[in-house]
Amino acid sequence: MKVVTFGEIMLRLAPEGYLRFNQADRFQVTYGGGEANVAVSLANYGLETKFVTKLPKHEIGQAAVNDLRQFGIDTSYITRGGDRIGIYFLEKGASQRPSKVIYDRARSAISEATTADFNWNEIFEGVDWFHFTGITPALGDNVTEICIEACKVAKAKNITISCDLNYRKKLWSREKAGQEMGKLMEYVDVCIANEEDAADVFGIHAEATDITSGKLNHEGYKDVAKKLADRFDFKYVAITLRGSISANDNNWAAMLYNGKEYFFSKSYAVRIVDRVGGGDSFGAGLIYSLLNKYEEQEAIEFATAASCLKHTVEGDYNRVTLEEVKALAGGDGSGRVQR
Repeated sequence: MKVVTFGEIMLRLAPEGYLRFNQADRFQVTYGGGEANVAVSLANYGLETKFVTKLPKHEIGQAAVNDLRQFGIDTSYITRGGDRIGIYFLEKGASQRPSKVIYDRARSAISEATTADFNWNEIFEGVDWFHFTGITPALGDNVTEICIEACKVAKAKNITISCDLNYRKKLWSREKAGQEMGKLMEYVDVCIANEEDAADVFGIHAEATDITSGKLNHEGYKDVAKKLADRFDFKYVAITLRGSISANDNNWAAMLYNGKEYFFSKSYAVRIVDRVGGGDSFGAGLIYSLLNKYEEQEAIEFATAASCLKHTVEGDYNRVTLEEVKALAGGDGSGRVQR
């Protein structure tokens, strides 16, 4: 089975530990980005995975390519050109102090890409699944065009298409997001969202839910999933359910809707090491499980367990094995030392 993901990989700069930006005299360097994170997870699970983007030819661009190659990801369709790799700065929150992200991604190579940079007919040869997120079209009208072209070719080849809505208010307005994502949704088979995305992008709200208090209403999310599926004819809608107790402690669960039935995962009380990439690890888990024909309940349990484990791993990438995810999904969450 082969999967293609398309988006921006960025250079991540973060103070050590829980230092604030204005305390730092050095930054830790890692790489990450929505679709790159998904590609890493899937490669770790043993799937053939291509990551497609545009990166500058200089050494920092090459370092990002090398970072992906260590996981066995096919980087041969990464177009080289432009002057910049996108950068983001991360200050990790603690207790009641939230994490903060500052973007420095304007004029990055992928944001200046054109449809001529990618031969989707060639890229999608023999591919089973295509994944992108709402972050990618938010990079510019030109990148939206690229996403639409990719979706058209994938659809013509009967490739399953998934999209994580991933609304980013620092990249575009709700109005713009709703307009452009609405165009893309007609091609999507599997829609992934969190507790806020459906409201921000499409104005669909979960009733009787307060994400800041950690209290989530299952019935409200059933309604959100049904409204999304009815509007866009999705085969599946998956919604992650994060109850935020503090920056360090979250309750984590998810729901899957197949147009007829709703499936809820078990809930995990997570002590967070690094929550960046948590949604991407969930998306990758869902893609893997659906590609492998898991039943719906098994699929949502696998995806939620994968994401639970990601919250315990530093960096954007989910550096866990298939066996570790299966063990947690199967009920072994004791955390006991393995000897």
